[in-house]
Amino acid sequence: MVQYLKTHTNPPVFVISALVTLAFVLWGVLAPANVATVAGAVNSFITTNFEWLYIIAASFFLIFVLLIMISRYGTIRLGPPDSTPEYGNTAWFAMLFTAGMGIGLVYYAVSEPVTHFLNPPVGEGGTREAVPQAMNLTFFHWGLHPWAIYIVLGLALGYFAFRKGLPLRPAAALYPLIGDRLYGWLGNTIDILAVFGTLFGLATSLGLGGQQVGAGLEALFGIPNTTFLQIVLILAITSIAVVSVMLGIDKGIRNLSLINLWLALALMVFVFGFASSRDLLNALAANIGTYLQNLPVTSFETYPGNNAAQEWQASWTLFYWGWWISWSPFVGMFIARISYGRTIRSFIAGALFAPVGASMVWLTVFGDAALRSLLRNPDNPLAEAGAETAMFSLLQQLPIPQALTVLSSVVVIVVVVLFFATSSDSGSLVVDILTNGGDPHPRWQQRLFWAVLEGVIAAILLAAGAVSGADALSALQAASIVAGLPFCIVLLVMCIGIWRGLASERGVLAGTREPSPLVAMRAETMRSRGSSSTRTDVAEREAETGSTESAEEDTGSPPQR
Repeated sequence: MVQYLKTHTNPPVFVISALVTLAFVLWGVLAPANVATVAGAVNSFITTNFEWLYIIAASFFLIFVLLIMISRYGTIRLGPPDSTPEYGNTAWFAMLFTAGMGIGLVYYAVSEPVTHFLNPPVGEGGTREAVPQAMNLTFFHWGLHPWAIYIVLGLALGYFAFRKGLPLRPAAALYPLIGDRLYGWLGNTIDILAVFGTLFGLATSLGLGGQQVGAGLEALFGIPNTTFLQIVLILAITSIAVVSVMLGIDKGIRNLSLINLWLALALMVFVFGFASSRDLLNALAANIGTYLQNLPVTSFETYPGNNAAQEWQASWTLFYWGWWISWSPFVGMFIARISYGRTIRSFIAGALFAPVGASMVWLTVFGDAALRSLLRNPDNPLAEAGAETAMFSLLQQLPIPQALTVLSSVVVIVVVVLFFATSSDSGSLVVDILTNGGDPHPRWQQRLFWAVLEGVIAAILLAAGAVSGADALSALQAASIVAGLPFCIVLLVMCIGIWRGLASERGVLAGTREPSPLVAMRAETMRSRGSSSTRTDVAEREAETGSTESAEEDTGSPPQR
């Protein structure tokens, strides 16, 4: 065993992460109510005292990656100068999107706009004026900010691992700052924090997935959506992730991601077709405009002096920012792993704008369709639906036969299950890379261990929330915010490491600067002319130049250029 750990893992990171995680599992089994109480207390402390840090840091990450994208460093490749992308754009986007958004986008697509519409942080809810604010806040939580957080870590790992030859581990991004201490206790501590952030961020998503699949089974077959059922579903669906783990990235994650992407697209087009498509297209344009127009103000809003709005922000914005940050080691490392050979500019632009654009379309189709139903009928069942049942409630109200309602609900369940499987599989890959010292091709036995552990953690957090008497989601939210705080600081320091690393490329960029394209354009223009006319033009210019120079010499005047 000792020899195996030395050969296939980074022993300090693997052993400490495994032991602490197993201790948490044991704690959750023996005292689930205590887990929820402690998580809630720590969560309350963080949201009260570090709200400002989350708000400023998330917006800083967005500004930082945009500056890198438009700078001259954008031409640098995540790999040697002659490297090429490993995956085509479609497969790359499918893996990118399903790993980065996953279950949450299905879970909140209907419920979040409805919640902000009925209970906005400021202003009167349930009115026509509340619609643009509800969609703006939803876009804000699922738009540019989360992907900027992912990109910071993904860029750092891709650059330092593929171009500088360092291990594929978060600590490598701090090499310009800590040097060879990357291989000591400091680097190991950073990687351990990344492991915990990944595990608890994934547990939140898997818990949401279990709740929504349970809600779908209740809507279709009348099976009560109890916490016990959700735990059974989590453990059952984890077994699907195990199969994907055994198949590897190309046969497992890649194929599941593509299937999931097409199914999600089909579901969205189906709802779009039966929910007043012309109105939804108008709403999409209006939503994007409202989001971009209000982005600077929304990004730094903290609602000073408004206690009710601050409580709303703690429940929504801070939860999301903590969730995205805790997910960043997982998503960042995964998108770095699949982005070998891409330029920094194409990596940032693709990872920032493509999934955000897709998310905006998705949220508009489902969110605006729900809001329009509520405007027509304030007593609509959507107003009372929970987050896990809202999607199914919307499908039941579409003007379609019952058979299509059932079929579309089944598709939702399948999409959530596949999101679940790809997230768990990708997460186990990332956690194993974190614990094996940065080897991008880990052994399947270790990935299997982490995949099972992720499902167990999600089940325990759900149980802890239920046993404490609170909403099961509260324990998941608390875990995300608590896990995200320490890694938020790591990401801020990581930005300094990225900038210093890119600054070392100035000499390379200066030596490979391409000539102006105007030179080639002028040469092509000259070649396109006939040779005789070209000679005539040149002779005429020489004759004119010669006569002018002679006249200037005769008068003693300086040449006029």
